[in-house]
Amino acid sequence: MLDVREDLTPMMAQYTDLCEAHDDALVLFQVGDFYEAFCAAAETVARVCEVTLTKREDSTGRYPMAGVPIDNAASYVERLLDAGYRVALADQVQPAEEASGLVDRAVTQLVTPGTLVDDAYLEGSTANYLAALVREAAGTEATYGLALVDVSTGECLVTSGSRATVSEELERRSPAELLTGPELDDVGVDLVPEAMHTSYDPSVFEHDTARARLRRYARPDAVLADDAEVRATGAVLAYAEYTQGGDHLDYVSRVTRFDARESMRLDATALASLELFESRSRSGHTLMETLDETACALGRRRLEAWLRRPTVDRHEAEARLDAVEALSREGVVRETLHDRLREVYDLERLVGRVSRGRANARDLRSLATTLAVVPDLREALAALDHDSARLADLTDRLDDCGDVRSLVEEAIVPDPPQEVTDGGVVREGFDAELDDIRATEREGREWVSQLEATERERTGIDSLEVGYTQVHGYYIEVTNPNLERVPEDYTRRQTLKNSERFYTPELKRREDEILSASERADALEYEVFCEVRASVADEGERLQALADVLAELDVLVAFATIAVDRDYVRPTFGAEAIEIEAGRHPVVERTTEFVPNGIDFSQGDVALITGPNMSGKSTYMRQVALTCVMAQAGSFVPASRASLRVVDRVFTRVGASDDIAGGQSTFMREMAELTDILHAATDRSLVLLDEVGRGTATTDGLAIARATTEFIHDEVGASTLFATHYHELTGLEAEYDGVFTLHFTADRDADGVTFLHRVAEGPSSSSYGVEVARLAGVPDRVVERARALVEAAERDEATERDPDTADSSRHAATNGEHVRTSTDADSAEKAFSKPRQTSGGRAKSAPLPDPSRDSHGDPNHVVGGVLADIERLDVARTTPMDALSLLHELQRRLDDADQET
Repeated sequence: MLDVREDLTPMMAQYTDLCEAHDDALVLFQVGDFYEAFCAAAETVARVCEVTLTKREDSTGRYPMAGVPIDNAASYVERLLDAGYRVALADQVQPAEEASGLVDRAVTQLVTPGTLVDDAYLEGSTANYLAALVREAAGTEATYGLALVDVSTGECLVTSGSRATVSEELERRSPAELLTGPELDDVGVDLVPEAMHTSYDPSVFEHDTARARLRRYARPDAVLADDAEVRATGAVLAYAEYTQGGDHLDYVSRVTRFDARESMRLDATALASLELFESRSRSGHTLMETLDETACALGRRRLEAWLRRPTVDRHEAEARLDAVEALSREGVVRETLHDRLREVYDLERLVGRVSRGRANARDLRSLATTLAVVPDLREALAALDHDSARLADLTDRLDDCGDVRSLVEEAIVPDPPQEVTDGGVVREGFDAELDDIRATEREGREWVSQLEATERERTGIDSLEVGYTQVHGYYIEVTNPNLERVPEDYTRRQTLKNSERFYTPELKRREDEILSASERADALEYEVFCEVRASVADEGERLQALADVLAELDVLVAFATIAVDRDYVRPTFGAEAIEIEAGRHPVVERTTEFVPNGIDFSQGDVALITGPNMSGKSTYMRQVALTCVMAQAGSFVPASRASLRVVDRVFTRVGASDDIAGGQSTFMREMAELTDILHAATDRSLVLLDEVGRGTATTDGLAIARATTEFIHDEVGASTLFATHYHELTGLEAEYDGVFTLHFTADRDADGVTFLHRVAEGPSSSSYGVEVARLAGVPDRVVERARALVEAAERDEATERDPDTADSSRHAATNGEHVRTSTDADSAEKAFSKPRQTSGGRAKSAPLPDPSRDSHGDPNHVVGGVLADIERLDVARTTPMDALSLLHELQRRLDDADQET
C-alpha cells in the first residue's frame, strides 16, 4: 500500500498511517463490528487466529484482508500475544452519525504481554509484570537497576545490585515483558528468555528524563537508592504510559524499593525443584495449589507473593503466625471472615480500570459491593479474642470508604447495563437536570402508548396500530380497506403493500420531544457517570490501601483454615538448628498415604542420606525445604513439632537434564548448579543435594561428592541434606563431628523388597537398584544376572573385610537390615582410596598365591591353601595373563604335593 499511498482510499490511507505510527505492532482496525487487518498483517492474523483470509478490492488494487469480531476480540488478541506479537487496537473515536466523511480512528490501546489490563487476558492469582533493566558502571563494579510495574494494579517495585542478584530477581518475578537500556543491547534475552524483549525509545532511559518523569509519581531521592534505579523506574513508567495512551498513570502511587536480602532467596532452580508454582508432571500439584484456600483474587496474589518471597524477618514471620494462631482458635469467626471475603472483588484491578477511565457501571457497583463487606469484617474481627498485633493493625486499617460507597450506590442503578452509553445507568434522583429530561421523555412515551387506543376510538378503525422504527420514527398504520376512514389531519409517511403509515402534527411534536430528550438524557447520563467515576478515582490511594489489608487478611484466614483442617502446627523460630518431628510433605500427603519423618540438625550441619531407590529420599528433602518456606511465609506447617532457624536461601541440586542447545551435558549442568551453591550458600542456608557426582566415572564422582561434603562442612556450614548412593561417603561420619547419617529402611523377603519410607539413623546397607529394575519391568534375565553379580561382589567385599563375619553380613544384607561394624569406617575409607586402574587404564594384577600357607608340603594343607587363595581371588581385578600365571602356580604346588607323597 505504501507504493500507491497517494491513491489510496481515505480509509486505507488512515490504516496505513496508523501502521506506520505503530510499526512494532499488528494494527487491528475497527470497521463496523469487526477489527480488520490488511496485507501482511492480515495474513498473520488469519494464520495465528485461524480465521478466513479474504480480499479487499478497490481502484488501487486487491489487498489481503482478515478480521475478528469486536465482541470476541479478546480471545483472538490473546492468541496473537501468545505467538509473540504486540497488538494495537485502533477504535472509532467518533460517532458515525457525527462524521461528515471518514470516521476518526485512533489507537486506543497497545496490548503487549507486559501491559495487559483487561481481565480477559489476565490470570487473577498472578501479578503481570513489565520490567526495565539498566546498567550503571562505577569503577570496576557495575550496578544493575531493575524496575517492575504491574499495569493492571499499579504496583511498582524497584531494586538494584549485581548482575547475579538482579538476574535471580528476574527469574523469581518472571516478567512478561522486558525493556533494556541501550547499554545492554540484547542481554535481556539471555536473562529472561521466556519474556518478550522490547526495544523502546532510548531517550526515556536518560537520567534527567527518567528523573523528571519519576517526580510525577514519587520523590526519587526519598524512595530510590541510586541512578540505576531512577533510570529503570523512569523508563518502565514511560513505556507503561505509552501503551495505555496517557501522560500519567494516576493509580501508580506505590513506587516501592525492596532489597533481595529482605526475603528468602529462591532461584529458578529452587522454584522448579520444590514445585512451588509449577508441577513437573501433568497430574501433579503445586504448593501454591495446595495452600490456596483464599477467598478472593486479592488474597491469591498475596499468597503467591509470600510464597515466592518468604520473609527473613523473624518478627514479621512471627507476627503473621500470631494472627494465624488467633484465627485458628475461633472457628465461627474464621468462617464468617472467609464467607464475607468471598464477596470481595479484585479491588486493585478495579481501581486501575477506574483510574484509567475504562471502568463501566458494573465495575463501580462491584467496587461498592466490596466496600459493603468491610463493616462486617471489622465487626467479626472485633469479636475475636486475641493478642495479635497484626490483626489489631489490620482492623484499624479497614477503611470502609463509606463516602465512596455511598456515592456509587446513590449514583448507579443496582444492575446497570454493560455499556455506559446505552442509558439506564444513573439512578433517578441523583441528578435533577437528568430527571427533568427523563420526565419529558417518559411523558412523551406515555402519551404515545395511549395514542393507539385514542385514535381507534376517534376513527373507529379497530385494526389501527401505533409503532416506531429507527428510520421513520413514530407512525400510525392503517390497512388498505380502512384508508377511506383516515382523518384529514393524518399525513402520509410511508406506503406498504397492504397498508399506509401516517403521522399527525401532535405525534410529530411528541416524537421530536422524545428523541431530543432521549439524546440529551444519554449524553447527560454519560457525563454524570464520568464525573462519578472521576470522583472514585480521586480516592484511589485509599482504595488501594484497603485492597492491601483485604489481601493480607484473606491469606491469614486461609492459613488458619488449613492449619485446623490438616493438623498443621505452629513453628517456632530462634533455634540454632532446624529440628522437625514427624514432618510431612504438604503436597504429597494430599494425594497418598504418607509416612511422617523428621530431621534434627542439632546433630550436625550435613546429613548424608542413603537408602533404596524409590524410598522417598527426594520427597523427604523437599518436605524439609517446604516446611521452612511455609513457616517463613507465615503458615503453620505439617509436622508434630518444628523448631526452626530463619533460612536466608534454599539451594537445590535435585535432578537435571541435558541442555543440548547450550552444549551442556547432564553432568555439566549439575556441576554448574553445584558451583552456584558452593559459591553463594551461607551458614544460614538450606542446601538439598541429590546424587552429586553421577554422570561421570565412579572414581571421579565419588571424589567430587566427598570433596563437596568436606567443603560444605569446613567452609560453608549450611544445613545440608545430601542423598547419595555412594555408600562409601557414610564413613565421613566418623571423621567429622558435623556429619551424620540417615537411611531409608526397607524389608526384603522372597517376594521382593518393601520400601517402608521411614527414616532411621545410620547408613543403609543397600540401594536395591536391582529390585527397582525388576519393578520397572526390566527383562528377568537381565535382573537375575545383575542380582548374581551383586551377590558375588558382596561376598568378595565381606570376605576381604572380615572372613569370619562374611556370612552374617550377607545374611543381614539379604534382610535389608542396617549393619554397622567397628571396621565400617576403615573399610569405607579403604574402598575410597583403593586405586581402581593404573594410569594406562589397565586393571591392576590380583595378588599371587602365598606358598607359605601350604604348611611345608602337607598335602591336606596344600589343598586347603590353594582353595583359600582361590576364594580370596578378586576376579574383577585379574587380567587374563595374571589368571594364566596363577593357574600355572597353583598346578605346580599341587603337583609338588603329589610327588612328595
